[in-house]
Amino acid sequence: MTDWLAFSRTCVRDLEGVLAELPTRAEREPVLRAGEGGDDTTAVDAAAESAVVARLEELDVDLTLVSEELGTRTFGAGGPLRVVVDPIDGSVNAKRGIPYFSLSLAVAEGPSMDDVTFGFVHDFGAREEWVAERGGATLLDGRPLAGPGPKETLEILALEGTTTAAIADVLPALRGVAHRIRVMGSLALSLCHLAAGRLDAVCCLKPARSIDIAAAQLLVRERGCAIELFEDPPFGAALLDLGQRSRVVAAASPELCEGVAAALRGV
Repeated sequence: MTDWLAFSRTCVRDLEGVLAELPTRAEREPVLRAGEGGDDTTAVDAAAESAVVARLEELDVDLTLVSEELGTRTFGAGGPLRVVVDPIDGSVNAKRGIPYFSLSLAVAEGPSMDDVTFGFVHDFGAREEWVAERGGATLLDGRPLAGPGPKETLEILALEGTTTAAIADVLPALRGVAHRIRVMGSLALSLCHLAAGRLDAVCCLKPARSIDIAAAQLLVRERGCAIELFEDPPFGAALLDLGQRSRVVAAASPELCEGVAAALRGV
């Protein structure tokens, strides 16, 4: 049986090597091609994904990979086991040298969010390790997440998937919904911070993909928080593929999620 935590940590070490070999914008930023996930594949994206794929090849395990740049690839006989990876979540930050980006890796026993059994997110800036197991522990740097969760009032709302135009369009609707806004650049990390009670809500302003949220959503849900694709519910039925279906919102409760969703549905 595969030790997915050990595997994930090995991938982190490999990616740290990739980042060291591509130290500045000059090396990280060149666009190589269009990725299967819809975004441009930069040099740092491609090198990071290649490192993770090489480790998966060494496992000799039957599985299906869903990844940002490569799309879907079968290893061995395929089967129900899925590994959903974004090697660099927050790639704009990564290529510009802003230390807020992550490796996001989820393992699932089937095709949907409800099938995810293991989630791993590594923050390459703060060097924090976030881990969740379905029905088990939620860990930050190996210690249980046991402090207070997000507040029942939205003091801090993090927006992701943002452009200047997208933020300008939604801010009037969010007046009175949340007191403060943060825009940080990695949806996976923002969801982890929500699970730890550092944020009170997270909303992606463009349709979310499974690669961005599959790992961190398990932390959110195992901590008892709510998350929903509010234009295409239910969340648990969302497929682990590269489809973009709906904006996502997460908070302490379904009611708080609905409050954010209601404000944004007309925007």
